[in-house]
Amino acid sequence: MSPLNIGIIGAGGIANKMHFPGIAGLQGQAKVTWIHGRKESRLKTLQERWDVPRFTHDYLDMLSDPDLDAVIVATPHPQHVQPGIDAIRAGKHLLMQKPLCGDMAEADAFVEAAEKTEKVVYCLPHFSSEVYKARQMVRDGAIGKPSGANCRTSHGGPEVYYAEVKDGFGETDEDLWFFDANRASVGALFDMGVYAVANLVAVLGTVRRVMGRVLTIDKPTLLEDTATLILEFENGALGTAETSWCDPARTWEYRIHGTAGKLTIPGREGASMSLWTPQSYTREDMPPKIEPVDAKGAGVGGPHEHWLDLIRRGGQPPLSHAKAARHVTEILLAGLESSRTGQTVELRTQAE
Repeated sequence: MSPLNIGIIGAGGIANKMHFPGIAGLQGQAKVTWIHGRKESRLKTLQERWDVPRFTHDYLDMLSDPDLDAVIVATPHPQHVQPGIDAIRAGKHLLMQKPLCGDMAEADAFVEAAEKTEKVVYCLPHFSSEVYKARQMVRDGAIGKPSGANCRTSHGGPEVYYAEVKDGFGETDEDLWFFDANRASVGALFDMGVYAVANLVAVLGTVRRVMGRVLTIDKPTLLEDTATLILEFENGALGTAETSWCDPARTWEYRIHGTAGKLTIPGREGASMSLWTPQSYTREDMPPKIEPVDAKGAGVGGPHEHWLDLIRRGGQPPLSHAKAARHVTEILLAGLESSRTGQTVELRTQAE
């Protein structure tokens, strides 16, 4: 089978760090034949480093190539949606960098375009095998009726990411557009909180109401650098999504609670995931039973592997699809609105 020809729109830091290595890991099943970007120096570096035949400053050039099969949109997040829609309309398979966007009109337009194509539309974040396993266990009743969940995804801020970007391109200047409210429009909640919210939605489903509080604690920006959302799910559970750019020790933790047990990711004693079940419902001093959960085989591989598999066999992603990305966008925007107004915000979209 011929290799899949892929173009990258916005070939910069995340393309060099994530997408090129991911495609290289597909062992010849796909190759990057076009890249697009603003900085010619970066494009030439990537072209030489990854043996890319063509680059352009106008992504419509690559979309007009009939030999191009698929496109990755890796622009800054305020510039995601229009290139994604243009790629869909050009008949290309699509992988969208997270977050989808920071505007519901754009999110609605993206879903409308995605629903009109038979091509694969894959929207990051990608989910681990443990999240797929947790989703199945919750639906199978392994922890009883879901009652609550918490997910925290946080790190030390955009300057940490940009240090790696500069190293990757041998640059000395620093363009921290993440901190510029006029260019980024949204802060840590969309950049890192998208992971927490998306993982909660992937397991527990549609959110009906949101309360949120966002703050700027330490970073040189008018945007939020720390946020906590309270989510009321359609199934009756409550969840909290936490994020921050002020956590250089970094955190990725996920807990899902129910009336008959709970799941934790990571798990205890080196397990990637643990199931906690009560040994007694009437004796408080009786410790819960803690068992490792084997999630191997429950997932779909890495993001590029999963995308390629969907393209080869047909079908849309089970979790990382356009409607889920729109729902996550609405949750994040509702968190910002709630923080401004102090009110609970009702949602209109569905996760599936």
